Amino acid sequence: MQKVMKNMAIISVALTMVSIVGYNIINWQFSLSFTITFGTISYHFCMRLFIGTLYNFFMNNKVDYNKKWFKVCKWEPYIYNKLQVKKWKRKMPTYDKTLFDSNIHSWEKIIQAMCQSELVHETIIVFSFLPLVLSIWFGTFWVFFITSVLSACYDLFFL
Repeated sequence: MQKVMKNMAIISVALTMVSIVGYNIINWQFSLSFTITFGTISYHFCMRLFIGTLYNFFMNNKVDYNKKWFKVCKWEPYIYNKLQVKKWKRKMPTYDKTLFDSNIHSWEKIIQAMCQSELVHETIIVFSFLPLVLSIWFGTFWVFFITSVLSACYDLFFL
């Protein structure tokens, strides 16, 4: 999954640059739409990689999992049962599967990696809405809103 994420970031940045050139130099009018689209996609991929790297640099999976933030709330088991999380959770992609491998790491290290992953995804959810600021300059509020909501919803699956 690491390779896919990095390649998608590189490809989307390259497509953004091409569409910027198309709009500014060649004056292709339709390329503004491509610039906004690819730029937003680039942001979401690069932001995810940056936030994950930042957390890894500062925490390196050494999270205090005993803190209140990581305790199960009263309503969580009900929601998990309603959504049937146990049936689909294992099928979700993982950025680095080795972090959750009990043949490599102790259960304590796996729990710490899970807690750090939770923090990463929660931060990504917040940062998913940052592109809404661009709607001030480009208009198209609903385009930015829809992509932000879809991006945030995607990360909710990983909590």
